[in-house]
Parts: sequence; C-alpha cells; structure tokens
Amino acid sequence: MSATETPSFDGGKKKKATLSFAVGIGGLQRPGPSEILYKGYRLLITDRPTDATLPFYVEELKKRQVTDVVRVCEPTYQTELLEKEDIKVHEMQFDDGSSPVPEIVEDWLHLIRQRFKEKPEACVAVHCVAGLGRAPVLVALALVELGMKFEDAVEYIRSLRRGAINARQLSYLEKYRSKNRLKQRAGAEGKEQSNWLHSVARKILKK
Repeated sequence: MSATETPSFDGGKKKKATLSFAVGIGGLQRPGPSEILYKGYRLLITDRPTDATLPFYVEELKKRQVTDVVRVCEPTYQTELLEKEDIKVHEMQFDDGSSPVPEIVEDWLHLIRQRFKEKPEACVAVHCVAGLGRAPVLVALALVELGMKFEDAVEYIRSLRRGAINARQLSYLEKYRSKNRLKQRAGAEGKEQSNWLHSVARKILKK
C-alpha cells in the first residue's frame, strides 16, 4: 500500500502550509524540518516536497538561508523554482533503507566543506522521502566527521526526528570511521573564537 501525502497546516487554519505531511498509514505524522547545528555548521533535514508543495518548501528554505538541497531519493518535483532562488539541487540518490556508497559520502562531505568555506552562514538541506532514513544518515556522517560520536549523532537526530535511522543504517554508522574531512574548518573556527575572547579580555583588563 502506498502512502497518500497531503499537506498539513498550522493551527488548523489553511493559511500557511508547513513541510510536514500527514501519511495515510496508521495515522503516522512526519516531522517538519529539523535544523542540526554543530560547530558552526547548519544542516536541515526535511521530507520530500512535491510540485504542489514546492512554493511553501522554497519559502521555508529561504527563511533558513539554505543555499543547497541534496536529493537522495528519486525526483518527484521540478527544480526550476529552487534554481530561480539561487538554491542549487544536488542528486545523490541511493536505495531506500540503505547506506550511501563511498562516492556519495565523498560528494556530500565535499559539498559541505566547500559551501561553508565560501559562505559560513549558509545552511545545506537534505531530504529523502520521509526524512527518516537516508537524509539523517548523511547528516550523521557529517556530525561524525566533525568529531561527534556516532551514538551521540544518532541520539541528536532522533531527538528531532523520532524513528530516524534504521538498524541497518545504525550498524553502518557504528562501523564508519571518520577521516577528519570537516574538522579543519571547525578547528579553525574554534581558534578564531578563542582569539576573539582573549582580545576582549585584554581590552577589559586595560580599562
């Protein structure tokens, strides 16, 4: 049986559509957008929009300063509206319920590294179908590369997206070994912050 997706609206008034969808299986409600913030990196997990809900999706992305959308599931919407708003769409598809191949992991981390180097205030969004499997796995990988323990990364994501990451994906994350591909920027950012604090302290002492 396939799920029938219908937009849900805030406050029971159909004035402003959100990104969460009511799914016609057992009354399951998908969570809305979940922003992950760690060491200056901002990542956004969402479910998959459709052409009908894309205008609301784009407005939400603009509010959060999203520069890129990573699509890890099969396409179900046109990308022109996103591109018109200077939001780039990247195709990094892999099978539902599975884990990414090394090439996708490398592309994902390269995108994050480059985008935050160019625009530190940016936010990168990633979505699968429900935002509970493939997209959370990629975000967890980024957190691990930034120095977070895999179990803490999973707990963080699940606190925002209940039921995220299945047993197979959890096993993959447990075996994954960081290559420190994102730590350099995080370390530099921490050093800059420390230097700024020392500078402030020196000014106070001089007074």
